[in-house]
Amino acid sequence: MSQPPIVRVALDHPLAELYDYAWRGDVPPRIGQLVGVPFGRRSAVGLIYEVADTSDVPSDRLKEVETICEAMSPVSQAWLDLIAFAAGYYHRALGEVALPALPAPLREPERWARLFAREPQFAPTPEGRLALPDALPSRAVALRRLAEALLESGRLSASAARELHAKAVATLESWVESGWACRVETEALANPVEVADVSSPDGAAAAATARMPAATSDQAAALAEIDAATGFASFLLYGVTGSGKTEVYLRALERLLERRPDAQALVLVPEINLTPQFERTFRARFGHLAPGAIVSLHSGLAEGERTRNWLAAHDREARIVLGTRLAVLASMPALAMIVVDEEHEPAYKQQEGLRYSARDLAVWRAKQLDIPIVLGSATPSLESWHQAEQGRYQRLTLATRAVAEAVLPTVRLIDQDMERKRGIHSIEGMSPTLVAALRARLERGEQSLIFVNRRGYAPTLACDACGWVAGCPRCSAYAVLHKADRTLRCHHCGWEARIPRACPECGNVDLAPLGRGTQRVEEAIAGVVPGARVLRIDADSTRRKGSAEALFDNVHTGGVDILVGTQMVAKGHDFQRVSLVGVLNADTALFSHDFRAGERLFAQLMQVSGRAGRAGLPGEVMIQTRYANHPLYASIARHDYAGFARAALKERREARLPPFAFQALLRADARTLEAALAFLDAAAAELEGLPGAEHVTRYDAVPLTIVKVMHVHRAQLLLESGSRAALQAALRAWQPRLRDIKGGDTRGMIRWSVEVDPLDI
Repeated sequence: MSQPPIVRVALDHPLAELYDYAWRGDVPPRIGQLVGVPFGRRSAVGLIYEVADTSDVPSDRLKEVETICEAMSPVSQAWLDLIAFAAGYYHRALGEVALPALPAPLREPERWARLFAREPQFAPTPEGRLALPDALPSRAVALRRLAEALLESGRLSASAARELHAKAVATLESWVESGWACRVETEALANPVEVADVSSPDGAAAAATARMPAATSDQAAALAEIDAATGFASFLLYGVTGSGKTEVYLRALERLLERRPDAQALVLVPEINLTPQFERTFRARFGHLAPGAIVSLHSGLAEGERTRNWLAAHDREARIVLGTRLAVLASMPALAMIVVDEEHEPAYKQQEGLRYSARDLAVWRAKQLDIPIVLGSATPSLESWHQAEQGRYQRLTLATRAVAEAVLPTVRLIDQDMERKRGIHSIEGMSPTLVAALRARLERGEQSLIFVNRRGYAPTLACDACGWVAGCPRCSAYAVLHKADRTLRCHHCGWEARIPRACPECGNVDLAPLGRGTQRVEEAIAGVVPGARVLRIDADSTRRKGSAEALFDNVHTGGVDILVGTQMVAKGHDFQRVSLVGVLNADTALFSHDFRAGERLFAQLMQVSGRAGRAGLPGEVMIQTRYANHPLYASIARHDYAGFARAALKERREARLPPFAFQALLRADARTLEAALAFLDAAAAELEGLPGAEHVTRYDAVPLTIVKVMHVHRAQLLLESGSRAALQAALRAWQPRLRDIKGGDTRGMIRWSVEVDPLDI
């Protein structure tokens, strides 16, 4: 009797690469198959990476596979190779990368039967589209939300409906009886129909949007290069704001799907709030595709919807996947093109768990699959710009705005020091020049945008009498003042407290806010520009699902005169009537310890400046600064990214900083700072003599800028090398030794992590 095969399974566990299990299934195991296995005293989900005839584990100790996810086809070998590369490069176990990349329901075997069972779906009837949600009581918030979801999606599954309302299915059945909805039987995870109904006003608008504008000469040249690519090609699409980079993406994907109707494409965007407008644009342009051909993947989706969309991509039903950084690990067996919009954005770097760069993984995945990738930005990262300078990326330039009458805005620096010397005082933190410009735009019926990259009312609260400053008791950070709900709030750990009536140190009742956040600026503008409709968009005003989309729609439809926002409003939004952009508090980034701070500030200012003058209205940007002669501001005023990049890369080369060197960080968290530093010092000593270590520069262990978060002290050790291979070799040999170091923490409470290519140092 032949021995059953041995399957080697990747589990979400840091200590081992693969675990051996005996296979007892009636059919042979397949690599890439999802299985449930016993692990310790619990069950776990794993992926089969290898099938073998023997195991080093004694047969009497070899456990058996418990369950098999037969309804889902195995992931491809190419996907497994992608996971293996990410695990190796970022120094994590295979399962720590593979399993978190799957939607949560697929990681729970007890849910498989229900996930892949057949379940009812509900679609609105023509009568329902006319009646809902107006026929429902205005106070029935949950029912109206259910009706809006049904109308928006076009088809709503029972499981997705239950996530919106506990008694949703019963309600939908009652709407079936009323003739407002109809019942459709389908598989539980089939994609909802999300195609614009061109017979409705919204659908007509979508159809009008779908009409292709004439391509500019720059766009046509860029498309010709992308179309001519055979195999792997990395394009850096460098276009000024408003130059029509999205139109290039759309046309490139159209031509791809014309040539290969079965192909798939991945489009990455940096933030969740950008996905709704991208989705609308893509659905309008690709409305001729089958229902479910365009799906989105991001953490803001409900669990069921994300699972449906992931499986649609895995089963080749989805032709285009739009998503944030987690979408780069989606299973797409027919992937034929990748687009990374705003490729310079730090949001593409994951800062917890597997600290990966989605942009870099996207480039590797394109090379692995021998397909083209387009990296788009008005302010490319210096790493990508350097790659283009070296000829590794092909640079495609869109030098002018796509709308003929739209020109780049005029940038004006407001020298606050000079105004102060002339006796001109600010009004609520704003220059009189900026206030006058806001009033002039209001009189002309145009919109303005005020950019201040700090949310809350003020960075903190202070006492003038004794110098007390409100701080978080759990973190080494100030507590941010939120005036609307009269709270002090820590933006690092979430701690909250009521604003004290008096100083806790000296009893002084005259406490004053220090600095200005978006809430305070919003309040100030309402006072200095009477009659203006002011709207604030930041992380506080967009907490509820769908709120960001609603607020942006209000701006687009003209319901706002002055928009106040953080970096959420700085990129990707096509504000047709914004003619003025004001920038407050930009100087703080000029003197940061982080060598990337200048690059980020330049990108932010260029991006937010690009919101002005996009539809033919003359645009103007006013930047308040005390350093009007700084070279960075001079480059901004000239819209000269190339000049800025040239100077910045020269500085990086002389200082041997990325992209001319490669870095890794070892971070340690402990109960005390002394324990964290002792661990890092011990870790540094273990580097001696390791392969590649002779080519690695080791810096001293130092505390992080915010050293304490939630009573946990944090420190870091920076490694740097001119050779990526030497740094990777040293990190691989270093990992086993790190697990054995206790440092100064006798309780064994040290937590550590290695980050390759860190963005924040």
